[in-house]
Formats: sequence, structure tokens, C-alpha cells
Amino acid sequence: MTLVLLAALAGAPPPPPPPRSGLVVVIVVDQLRPDYLERWRGQLTGGLGRLLREGAVFTDAYQDHAVTETAPGHATVLSGRWPRHTGIASNELGVFDPSAPLLEARGPGASPHRFRGTALFDWLKAADSRARALSVSRKDRGAILPVGRAREQVYWYAAGMFTTSTFYADSLPAWVREFNALGMARRYAGRPWALLLPESAYAEPDDQPWEDPQGFFAEKTFPHTWPADSARSAVAFAARPEMDSLTLAFALAGAEALALGRRGTTDLLAVSLSTLDAVGHTFGPSSREVHDMVLRLDRYLGWFLDRVIRRYGRRELVIALTADHGVTPFPAEARAQGRPGAQAIRLDTLIEAVNAELAAVTGPATATARPGGFAFESGMILLPGTDTLRARGVNPDSLVDALAGRVRRVTCVARVDRPGALLAADTARDAVARRWLHHLPEDLPVVLAVTLGPDCVWGTGAYATHGQPTDLDAHVPLLLWGERLRRGRYGARVGVVDLAPTLARLLGIRPGPVDGRVLVEALRN
Repeated sequence: MTLVLLAALAGAPPPPPPPRSGLVVVIVVDQLRPDYLERWRGQLTGGLGRLLREGAVFTDAYQDHAVTETAPGHATVLSGRWPRHTGIASNELGVFDPSAPLLEARGPGASPHRFRGTALFDWLKAADSRARALSVSRKDRGAILPVGRAREQVYWYAAGMFTTSTFYADSLPAWVREFNALGMARRYAGRPWALLLPESAYAEPDDQPWEDPQGFFAEKTFPHTWPADSARSAVAFAARPEMDSLTLAFALAGAEALALGRRGTTDLLAVSLSTLDAVGHTFGPSSREVHDMVLRLDRYLGWFLDRVIRRYGRRELVIALTADHGVTPFPAEARAQGRPGAQAIRLDTLIEAVNAELAAVTGPATATARPGGFAFESGMILLPGTDTLRARGVNPDSLVDALAGRVRRVTCVARVDRPGALLAADTARDAVARRWLHHLPEDLPVVLAVTLGPDCVWGTGAYATHGQPTDLDAHVPLLLWGERLRRGRYGARVGVVDLAPTLARLLGIRPGPVDGRVLVEALRN
């Protein structure tokens, strides 16, 4: 951690009063399941342990929408709104934007062009125009979506460096260039990832047949070696545990350069930590690698929080930690544990066959009138161009009904819902219907919502994954820390949409429209 330390050092009612001076720190840990915090609680001696001991801990918190992926989850955290209202329906329908290329790095362009509405920073800015925000992550969507559409300081890791897109800036500021010039990721070339604690501290086997089926790591057991070439190491660094420590160091360097929380106003520092997601996808939630990753994350956060608290003081800080989603085990792991129905499912072949049959009826596409065809995205079946279909003598409703019948016969498919029919569901008892209703934007041409059965996942089974309206994927931690919060454990069912209005109440600012509530039970008078 020495290198990281080096990097960090380098008619209407009257408006509410301006927010108190200080800093709001919001940490999103990609793929952090709450059971990890209980399973290894006795070993959490750093930042996670501190928040569990000193904070308000909501043990039954959920990302209560259907497609539990990174982009929808991050868009929810500080907007207080479900994907139905943010417009961020999946990773693919997230931040990709070829009109906003990266600065000084190769990679896909990105911006919040799909995001709708406002988020916490907009409310801060409305209360005090001097407010600033810094949002950082390994992933573009993890950095962009917590601050909504605000053109603030937003950076992510690409091709071995931190960068941003032309949506936010024309050039990288000096402090970012100086941090990148340290070449921290390159210095890990050839250095192994070894266990943090003695081997006896880990109950999990170090090798299971379903782990790392794509062979991303050179070995399936500890220690894991890393590329000796410094350029390759910098790119592959994104999957090393130390990526999170680098992200935290970058966040601290930026907070110092921008004088966040030190200018008589309240500023926002949003940090999304993504390495657990990479490790979890590769090795699964029951692996020794995930165990070690959580322990390292705990230590990195301990280092980070120590410095933030020392720099700003307890009275000037509010800290929140949550996750964008959970994860479901490998189907092969579930089968080994006695659940034979676990499978990975793809609908690509079926959708392609149906579209071929449709093309035979409607005729070839033309430049001016392309007949609509079905598309599949993360459990959603879309049918754009229904007017064109009607013009060619095809009844879209009959077409959708026929496809729904075929999809229901696919192994592992538990239910197929028309979005309109979900409106009649008992959302208190039917969590799947509720999560789909929270999820689907009204203008997205989704005609069918497909939900898989227990232990089944979308994809090829080549990695442990998430994205279903199940508790495994939706249950997340929610921890709040600050002097105006009542420490303790709260067992009521809450949503991540409750975080933004709660922070707004703490800061004395007026929120925009939200789907959540203020968690008053954790607030001091």
C-alpha cells in the first residue's frame, strides 16, 4: 500500500437555507453482497468493519428493479429513482456514446446522454451554486451515472490511465496528468496476488472446477501471477485487488486538488469500486478469491476513511456505502450443490429464427422502411417499428403472443410477462412483477419481460453473473455514517432509492422527484 499512499499525497415557498459546509462521500462497491459482511465480519478490521460498528446499518436493503446490472444500479444510487424513471435500463442501454470520445486513451466513448431527471448533486448545486462534485471509478458507467447529467469532474480507468470523455472536458487537468504520470499500475508488473492472511484464515477451497472457465488468470489457485510486461500489466490491472486502492488514492488526490468540502459549501465525492465485480464474475461468490478481495477492500477503505476523517473531521462528513447489485453463483456450482435445474440460458437462436420467419412475411428491408424485428436485452424482448409491421399486414400483438408461447417452453424460463399485464399484479406479494414495473421505461419498446427460475442465469455460464429480479442479485448493503445518524442495525425492508432523499434531508436541501423515502428512523433529531 506504500505506492498508493505516495499517489494519494501527490408563489413558491422560500428556498431552504444553504447546506452545511462539508463533504458527502458516497461509495458504491460493485457486486458487494451483504452476506459477505456477515460471513467474514470477524476479519473486517478496516473501513467496512468501521462502518458496520459505527454506522447505521440497513440489513434488508434492495436494488428493487428487475435488470440488476451495473448501469441501472449506479443510476439509482443518488437519483432516488428506479430505472423506469432514470431511463437506464441495462448496461448496453447505459452510457455508451460514440459522440463523446475519450481523452488521451483508447476505449468506447461515454456520456450520460440516456440519463433522465436529477440527482443529489443537482440538488446541492440548486441550493448553492458553488458546489462541486468529483466522481471516479474503474468503469465509465460507475463514474458517470451517480452524478446524473452534471458536467462535473468525472473520471474512469481506461487503457492503463484515468480519463474522461469530451462530454465533460476538452483536456485532462494537470492533477489528473500528474497522477497518471506516476505509472502506478505499471509498477505491479510481475507481482503476484497472494493471500492477505494466512491460509488457515480461509475456509473456502482454493480451486473449484467451475472457477475461471475462460482462463483469464494464469492459475486458478493462489498466488495468482501477473503479466511481467508493464504495458500489459497496466491494462490487466483493472482486475487486480489493488485497482480499488488506486481508485481511492485517485479520489483523494482529486478531492485535494479541487479543495472539496473546504470552500464554505457542501461538495460530493462519489467513488465506485469495481474490482470485486471482476473477481466475483471470474471465481464466484463462494470462492477464496472473493473472500480475499473483500478483506483487501476492507483494508483499502480503512486507509481511505482514516484520511478522509482526519482531513475533514467528523462534523463535516457524511459517508454512505452501498452496492449496485449482488451476484448468482455459477450454474455448475449450483448443480454440484444438488440443484440440478441450474443452467445458463440464451434466447439468441430463438429470436434469430423468429426474425427470419418475420422477414419472410414482410419482405426485405429497405432504406426507408425497415420492418420491425425482435431484439433481446437482459431479459427484455423489444419490438421497435410496430407501425411498419402493421403497414405490411402483420399484427404485432399476435406476433408477440406467438413469441411469448415459444419463450415459455424454453428450459429455465419461469415466467413471461406483457408489461401491460404487470399493472394488475399484487406488487406487495409479487416481487418479480414489482421489480419489472420499477424497471421498464415507458418509451422503451419492451413487449415481453422474461424471468428465469432459481439458479438459472442469462448467458453461457462462462462466469458467475447477475441481472435477474431475484434477491441474490437485488439484495445489497446500505450503510450510513455521520454525527447526525443513529448508529445501529435496522431490519426494516428499504430500497437504495431511499438513500438520495435521506442524504438530502441530512444536508437540508430540497430533492427532486424521488421514488424513495427518508430513512427517518436512522436520523438524529
